[in-house]
Amino acid sequence: MADTKIQMKTSLVEMDGDEMTRVIWQMIKDILILPFVDLKTEYYDLGLVHREETKDKVTFDSAEATKKYGVAVKCATITPNAARMPEYNLTEMWKSPNGTIRAKLDGTVFRTPIIVKGINPYIPAWKKPITVARHAYGDIYKNTEMSVKRGSKAELVVTDENGNETRELIHDFKGSDGIIQGVHNTDKSISSFARACFNYALDVKESLWFATKDTISKKYDHHFKDIFQEIFDAEYKENFDKAGIEYFYTLIDDAVSRVVRSEGGYIWACKNYDGDVMSDMVATAYGSLGMMSSVLVSPDGVYEYEAAHGTVQRHYYKHLKGERTSTNSVATIWAWTGALRKRGELDEIPELMNFAVKLEKAVIDTLESGIMTGDLYSLSDLADKKSVDTLTFLEEIKTRIV
Repeated sequence: MADTKIQMKTSLVEMDGDEMTRVIWQMIKDILILPFVDLKTEYYDLGLVHREETKDKVTFDSAEATKKYGVAVKCATITPNAARMPEYNLTEMWKSPNGTIRAKLDGTVFRTPIIVKGINPYIPAWKKPITVARHAYGDIYKNTEMSVKRGSKAELVVTDENGNETRELIHDFKGSDGIIQGVHNTDKSISSFARACFNYALDVKESLWFATKDTISKKYDHHFKDIFQEIFDAEYKENFDKAGIEYFYTLIDDAVSRVVRSEGGYIWACKNYDGDVMSDMVATAYGSLGMMSSVLVSPDGVYEYEAAHGTVQRHYYKHLKGERTSTNSVATIWAWTGALRKRGELDEIPELMNFAVKLEKAVIDTLESGIMTGDLYSLSDLADKKSVDTLTFLEEIKTRIV
């Protein structure tokens, strides 16, 4: 342990969360951060109890603070369903804090697997992480759907600001009932997605892939392709060349084939639905959602780091009974290291950046020595391994911070 704590110049925005991850959040601070760093944060309690107390104003306040300070770290939070309403005495089924913050920051989510010896990807060719960047606006997630009766005719109608209509036939349902849906996106959102991807690629110095189905969707998907290419050529090509990385476009089905055959080590940008599905596929194929880092990046360079998983409700109920749990804290630690590293980079504090590197190395060294939580114990093929509880795991990590 250092004789003096590392000093910070600017605060991080700290967003606390719910259930077992909230418990782990405090443990990580107490055991792994506060002994080494004179931590400065602007604190927001995004636990469901406080969101109810503030009628969710705290979530919007935390997003505005993130814009102000440029870097945030977020604990996992509950997005309530009907069953949670009476449990937490809610007056409203509050929306996902992640969705609210994502919309306020106009951000793109980047998820990257954390690779350690002993937990091997199911695809043998993968030697390096594959980061999935998901466009988190529009398409089927903001669609309009209708059931259609036989004999009906469905049309796509656009009315301009002067009242003029443009019509395209979708389908004439002469012989059968059916269904239709309308989807949309905006140039503003697509452009923000593109810039966030290009900026992040330059930040981590990895090549960027982007894929749509423009051969079939000759206007909708092709529009994504065109916007990406125009922004890249006008604003990023020179910097990509200097960094020795590339921007690569291909069809989504070709991208899937290339991903499976590749060794990894790049960013894969996907439209909303593709990114939703493929990020889960990549996470599972690498071994565990608990071994994924996640960061929300805005097009103007604001970063919000978070754990990619949920609040571990089952372990929390055990914790409330006084039972010890063996809850995986790696993704939450990576949220903290990502935020501390970025804060150190922006404020030109190399000691803070180095501490983040040391903490991540200590976690990996602990796992590769065979000491891990129960979920990873079941995945690891190390010959000499030991399952420990959450507290023991964090204390073992602390001994390896050098």
